Amino acid sequence: MFKKLYLFATMITLAGCTSLAPDYHRPEAPIPAAWPSGPSYKEQAVTTPDAVAAHMPWQEFTSREPLQKLIAMALENNRDLRVAILNIRRSRALYRIQRADLLPKIDGTAGSLAEGQPQDLTTTGQHETAHQYSVGLGFSAYELDLFGRIQSLRDQALEEYLATEQAQRSAQISLVSEVITSYLNLAADRERLQLAQETLASQQASYLLIKSRFDAGVSSALDLFQAQTSVDAARVDIARYTSLVAQDMNSLALLVGAPVAPELLPDSLTANIACVKEIAPGLSSEALLERPDILQAESLLKGAHANIGAARAAFFPRITLTSSIGTGSTELSGLFSGGSLAWQFAPQISLPIFNAGSNRANLEVAKVDRDIAVNHYEKAIQTAFREVADALAQRGTIDEQVAAQQSLTDATAESYRLSRARYEKGVDSYLVVLDSQRSLYNAQQNLITARLSRLTNLVVLYKVLGGGA
Repeated sequence: MFKKLYLFATMITLAGCTSLAPDYHRPEAPIPAAWPSGPSYKEQAVTTPDAVAAHMPWQEFTSREPLQKLIAMALENNRDLRVAILNIRRSRALYRIQRADLLPKIDGTAGSLAEGQPQDLTTTGQHETAHQYSVGLGFSAYELDLFGRIQSLRDQALEEYLATEQAQRSAQISLVSEVITSYLNLAADRERLQLAQETLASQQASYLLIKSRFDAGVSSALDLFQAQTSVDAARVDIARYTSLVAQDMNSLALLVGAPVAPELLPDSLTANIACVKEIAPGLSSEALLERPDILQAESLLKGAHANIGAARAAFFPRITLTSSIGTGSTELSGLFSGGSLAWQFAPQISLPIFNAGSNRANLEVAKVDRDIAVNHYEKAIQTAFREVADALAQRGTIDEQVAAQQSLTDATAESYRLSRARYEKGVDSYLVVLDSQRSLYNAQQNLITARLSRLTNLVVLYKVLGGGA
């Protein structure tokens, strides 16, 4: 009997379960199909798929073995990424809980009852003790999902789970780019510190030379104090860059999530000028639709669609089944003898009649949540396009900036050499030498900054195009 009833309930569930959620259609991307063009943008060459950032794993993007080791350590130890992974596990468990509601939960039961009746209440006039024993299987309050309410809730839980997976991918891409950027900043600050130390040594030698000339009456006190200002300025920069290097190392250690071995740290930016690979954005902005944060927003949008189905199903009747089958007897030895079979089948239907408009309000909330999710999805696409456009705008001019800065540094170095020669021959004052030296020092520092900007631009472009998976 129970098998027939269970089979009947299962057939009804499979045949009648229809979701009332609206059909999902991906919204049109509110961005141009082509990347921006103009004086600030380079012409995008036709590239193979392997050169496109979205198809390039981080192991291919960076070629430096120490940097690869740091990224691998960060992916294993970074606490923010661990939280993202734990969120995935939590959402997966919630999805399994919601999915389990589609099937009946069968419980096994066994029990005994002993009851004593006083002699005044028995037919025999004697105190009596009654015993009952039972064993059974059954399910209670199992809902027949005729209108897809539970299925819609399951679909919503699934999309939220998928959204956490995309959030984890997005966190991983951000972490990879942050580790590379921190590594490059440390390399640049170490090179700036080295340049300041070399400048200090040069200025101290010049100061000692001028002091000896001052003591001999050849140089003026003005030359001596001007030389002293150069020495002190270099000392200030050394102290500043020493502090920045320490802060860069602390930042890198936080990202990696563990102490960083000295052999993994960069010595200078010049030694790491080719540590990242040239990439291309692809020919169409449609590549952005595969960015993890956009896929995350789309999953949340799909979940909002599914929630509308659950809200609509609340207007229809809900049918629940409670059923059990087993054996019962007044004697423990008689539980499985003939005639001990016991069963129960209790269907129940509930129809919403009056709820003060709460179902309509819940449906309206679900629809508004869907509209909010659409706007979040579209805003995510627009933000991604703007990020890529900004990175491409810098990419289009950064090589010219580096080349111009290199030319300026070379010219300033020659000017400094000539001004020293003229000073030593007595043609110019030491102020001209001092100005030339300061110009050379600033040009060298700016060259380091320009090279760092070029490399970090590649990292940003790699990140905003969705690379790093």
